[in-house]
Amino acid sequence: MSRKRHPSLSTPRPEILSISWSFRLTAVSLLMLIAAGWAGSARAQFSGPATSSTSAYNQNLAPTTDKSILYPGERDVLLSIGDRISIRLFSDPAYAPTVQIGNDGAALLPLIGIVHLAGLTVTQAEELIAEKLEADGMYRDPQITIDVGQSPNQVVTIIGEIHQVVPVIGQRRLLDVLSTAGGLPPTASHVITIDRPGVAKAIVVDLGTDPMRSSLGNIPVFPGDTIVVSRIGIVYIFGAFGTPGGTIALNSYTPLTLTEATALSGGIKWEGKFSDLRIIRTVGDHRTVAVYNIKKVLDGKAPDPILEPNDIVYLPIVSLKELLSTGGIGTVIGILDLYVTFAFLP
Repeated sequence: MSRKRHPSLSTPRPEILSISWSFRLTAVSLLMLIAAGWAGSARAQFSGPATSSTSAYNQNLAPTTDKSILYPGERDVLLSIGDRISIRLFSDPAYAPTVQIGNDGAALLPLIGIVHLAGLTVTQAEELIAEKLEADGMYRDPQITIDVGQSPNQVVTIIGEIHQVVPVIGQRRLLDVLSTAGGLPPTASHVITIDRPGVAKAIVVDLGTDPMRSSLGNIPVFPGDTIVVSRIGIVYIFGAFGTPGGTIALNSYTPLTLTEATALSGGIKWEGKFSDLRIIRTVGDHRTVAVYNIKKVLDGKAPDPILEPNDIVYLPIVSLKELLSTGGIGTVIGILDLYVTFAFLP
């Protein structure tokens, strides 16, 4: 026994088709107008010219310029516990003891016995040994020289992007010490900080990016100095970019601009809110958010901001534009079709 189909379910009535297409066109028009409205608002919300790296919230360490701190002159080596020293007497080559300063700061020397040397400079120790040799009637006007061999304390410590302890007897040049430690890695900043005992503030040296001028920062370093090699830093990128999220490593040779970062991130996507690109920067415990119109920057109509280490670049996504770009409009129109069809069924 066959069942009869309801007439209204066999062929849609013309008026329903007309209304359905009318709703489709209206929905598409509304969606396009809203999307255009977002784009228009992006142009209207432009926040002004970009801020360069000289902004008030982008402060860098100022290089030390005091010559008396950078070039303090020759320093006599200070003897300490554990130093292994060689003593030479000019008039008698046979007197050539090599001894180590003990935990009590003293050393046992031939002919004169125990002598306290820790805390004395090499010159002071030479004079003391000569006086004792002459006082005991061993030599007349002895000329003593001391050479420091192995020493656990005559070192410079390098921390940060380089972890190394470099022996320094007397003084060595900064570039020489860094070269001994293997040189600066690509991730290292060319602004070097030196913590020196007896100096109130850290010494800041900018080696620069020009090898011809790097000698200006090749200052002497001394035992006890701590050289801090900081990381040049990275920039964080996320949002409506070709590469949704990631990092870009900075280098010490060229600045990284927003346009370059955008190119390295695969460009911007259509669903981004172009007027609301944000560069989030933290200095100390203070965070700032600068807003740019990325389209104007890329078109050369606004200055190209220079990015700094640990900047966060965020381009928000407009949900409606994302819906359109991912084919979501078909789903919206399909739902409207079903609604219209069933709404007008008898």
